[in-house]
Amino acid sequence: MSDLLDDFDDAPRPKGGQNNPEYTVTEISGAVKRVLEGEFAHVRIRGELGRVTMPRSGHVYLDLKDDRSVLSAVIWKGVAARLSVQPEEGMEVIATGRITTFGGQSKYQLIIEDIEPAGAGALMAMLDKRRRMLAAEGLFDEARKQPIPYLPEIIGVVTPPTGAVIRDILHRLRDRFPRKVLIWPVAVQGANCAPQVARAIEGFNALTPGGAMPRPDLIIVARGGGSLEDLWGFNEEIVVRAAAASRIPLISAVGHETDTTLIDYAADRRAPTPTAAAEMAVPVRLDLLAWLDGQSGRLTRALTGGVSLRGQRLRDLSRALPRAETLLDAPRQRLDMLSDRLPAALIRTVQLRRVALSDHAGALRPALLRRAIQTERRNLATASDRLSPDRLRLDLERKNRDLATLARRLSDAGQRQITTWRQRTQELDRLRLTLGYEATLQRGYAVVRDEAGAVLTTKAEAASARALEIQFADGRLPLGGRPAPKPASKTPPPEQGSLL
Repeated sequence: MSDLLDDFDDAPRPKGGQNNPEYTVTEISGAVKRVLEGEFAHVRIRGELGRVTMPRSGHVYLDLKDDRSVLSAVIWKGVAARLSVQPEEGMEVIATGRITTFGGQSKYQLIIEDIEPAGAGALMAMLDKRRRMLAAEGLFDEARKQPIPYLPEIIGVVTPPTGAVIRDILHRLRDRFPRKVLIWPVAVQGANCAPQVARAIEGFNALTPGGAMPRPDLIIVARGGGSLEDLWGFNEEIVVRAAAASRIPLISAVGHETDTTLIDYAADRRAPTPTAAAEMAVPVRLDLLAWLDGQSGRLTRALTGGVSLRGQRLRDLSRALPRAETLLDAPRQRLDMLSDRLPAALIRTVQLRRVALSDHAGALRPALLRRAIQTERRNLATASDRLSPDRLRLDLERKNRDLATLARRLSDAGQRQITTWRQRTQELDRLRLTLGYEATLQRGYAVVRDEAGAVLTTKAEAASARALEIQFADGRLPLGGRPAPKPASKTPPPEQGSLL
């Protein structure tokens, strides 16, 4: 009580007949507050976080507890924004601050100025809890991971613009396959790390493809090694969700090989180091060129082999066909045989016609002639009736209609046939262009001929030719010739003797 009296300059005096002074509620509350703040102006308290409340004001209200007691605590808005680790219920922490009282509720509380997990064990427990929560939401599923582009045009790097990390990445890209790089500067440690990294990933995704600022085809989030606390910003929930929601393939290169953060699970690929991330991003240019040369050689060998195989097949089929002169032997023989039989057949035909004429001449007697004339007259009368003007006009109109119908059908059929032939001709012409070597010339190949126009297929043939002519897609280019080799000596070789 003497300590309390020392804090008051105007302490109340005891009334007559009483030894104890009288205080108002506010006076005693202020005295208690000054004593507590004087004695416990700076304390570090270890405990487990109980109830954690975050109202709209931005302040954080929580409880520190152990197995027997509970201490109320508050973190003001400005301090909460600077914390590297956000308080969560169940964490074991060490809180640094000062003890004060809140007279409105007659309770004392801790004003927290800094808070940190109570050792790596607590951090790992909180990390494991957060990992299991995010995994349950499906953010780490392999099915949602995107393939890394084989050769990205633009690579976005989320890292500080200075330091060994960006230099290693640029150096490795320059050695393997130079690409355009966009750097989004961020803090990779401390309270600003998580929000800046999340905004960088979202910012790269928000860029418009083909816009003034090109949109990267691949994102690399990179940072060097460090302790668990140094890398804690990449374990924050906002960073993990931003990496999982990225529509651009993302490589996580945070820390060294033994370091693992939650962004590694959400990223499409994890690189053990920033240098390894650059190696994952692009292939080796020389290896790619060697592979292309090998593929070009295989293509050339396949085309040459195909042409040779088809040429051999054509020669085999030509040997199976008979010679043209042998095809005419049998018709010639038949013609000779029929020409030999023709005179006898003519004589026989004349004889048969004579017999038939004699038979018909015997049938031309007067009575038969009269009956035949009467029959013909009746037929003529019938025909004259049929040849009346009205009948002829009707018949002519009908025939004209039939003729018009037939002409129209013939014209339609002809047009369809012509269209079919034209389409077939166009298809055959396209097939001819596809199978011909002129289409190959359009892709950058050329045909080399000698002075006689023969096609050269080997280096030795080209070296022995006196003049060369190269055919490109747009024409032929003659090259200068060289003098003809000297004629060989006309001295006959020595005659070889006979062994017999």
